[in-house]
Amino acid sequence: MSRLQISTAVEVQVPATSANLGPGFDCLGLALGIHDRLIAVVTDDPGVRIDIDGEGAGVLPTDESHLVIRAAARGFEALGVPMPGLVVKCANTIPQGRGLGSSAAAIIAGLLIARSLVVDGAEVLSDAAILDIATEMEGHPDNVAAALLGGFTTAWLEADTLESESTGGMHASAVVRAVHSQITPIVAVPARPVATAEARKLLSASVTREAAVFNIGRTSALSHAMAADPAMLFAATEDRLHQDERAQAYPESHALLTELRAQGLPAVISGAGPTVLVLTDESARAERIMTAVCGETWQVSIVEIDVLGARAATRSLSG
Repeated sequence: MSRLQISTAVEVQVPATSANLGPGFDCLGLALGIHDRLIAVVTDDPGVRIDIDGEGAGVLPTDESHLVIRAAARGFEALGVPMPGLVVKCANTIPQGRGLGSSAAAIIAGLLIARSLVVDGAEVLSDAAILDIATEMEGHPDNVAAALLGGFTTAWLEADTLESESTGGMHASAVVRAVHSQITPIVAVPARPVATAEARKLLSASVTREAAVFNIGRTSALSHAMAADPAMLFAATEDRLHQDERAQAYPESHALLTELRAQGLPAVISGAGPTVLVLTDESARAERIMTAVCGETWQVSIVEIDVLGARAATRSLSG
């Protein structure tokens, strides 16, 4: 039977992610070198205590309703271990509500905390199982796959053959591809957040065949561009499914997107927005992007691609 590692601290690091990357709606993701770092320990006292520094401090809940704790509870349940008392310290740098996967990072962090604090956690709760639970909690696999696995990911859902058809069970799968060394992500993060749920409400319930075919072609081209031919990035990041439809949710971001693409830059809305991501093959273009982003409400930075994904390490507290 699984048992807790009582005198152990687990340290977790989870990257920010950008989903969709233009045409790959709910399928493509990219892990970025912006991280939330957490430390968790089991306590004798019931309940949880959360300390938050950085992004979300003073705004995010500090009790059992925090997404990290809800994910940890799901992890302990899957491991067959009662939810213990926990102290969790969060040092957050992933912006909240900006389309950079803050909720996906929290879910993956909570699941890794649970797995790491159980003696045989890695044997019972595999990465594949974590991806399934995280996808169920997040609603789609694009961000959680990139946060867990790192790099450039393609994720999808398929019927779980281990479950009865009557349950409607779905299984999440993902593959990781190496990113061409010349590709440099640049993020322009606005001050105002956008709720993913609200942005999704703006999407049409159906799409035309022409739009679907257009995005299928661009998504296929983008997979090649990311791995082998960055010169294709501009054409490969075109989208006809979601960015224009959600423009009213992030008018300033959509205006910036339009301006950057008019300059020939492969810009996209990151996830549900409002962050704008540019996948440039020339880091020197950052100056052009920074010039285009006027005002004090934007933070523009060059970031690395996180090729490792989420990682957890334990250390003994005894002695």
